[in-house]
Amino acid sequence: MQDRFSFFPATADRLADIEAVFDDCADGRNCRCAYWYLPNADYKAGWGEGNRNWFRSLVAEPRPPGILGYRENEPAGWCGVAPRAVFDRLRRSKPFAPVDDRPVWSINCFIVRKPFRRQGLSRLLLKQAVEFASANGAECLEAYPVDQAARASNGAELYPGTLSMFLDAGFTEVARRLPARPVVRLECR
Repeated sequence: MQDRFSFFPATADRLADIEAVFDDCADGRNCRCAYWYLPNADYKAGWGEGNRNWFRSLVAEPRPPGILGYRENEPAGWCGVAPRAVFDRLRRSKPFAPVDDRPVWSINCFIVRKPFRRQGLSRLLLKQAVEFASANGAECLEAYPVDQAARASNGAELYPGTLSMFLDAGFTEVARRLPARPVVRLECR
């Protein structure tokens, strides 16, 4: 399965491909991962074009904000991964408050374009995100997936990934402050 896909850091030279992935997702086209980075008022005010412009400046920074997956030469999926400290939402969140004082990296968002869903791409993006974070000095990775068995509604969004996907990749649950949203971790070193 993995040989059908290739993966690259989300750099400025791949902006058109990143945008193709976001534009194939109703909320992704308006959010652009600003939900995690910006204060809530700024995120809501930028919904749509404002967040798109903000994201373009994020991708232009030296550290890529995620991983981009391709099938052959077509952009297929996205995974957001960066040091936890850059995410305003995580700094303010009680449910996702730090478990300890370790400098962790966070995986916060997956988007897979419709033609590439149900092919295991999210799991492959997760594997690549772990490798990317490790190669860039992360000692520990953290995520905030959805526990599908504990969620009250089948309509819950799965952008943060599923708990089973993270557990299968070797992450362990370290906290649970919301019934369906655990905090999971993986040691990188």
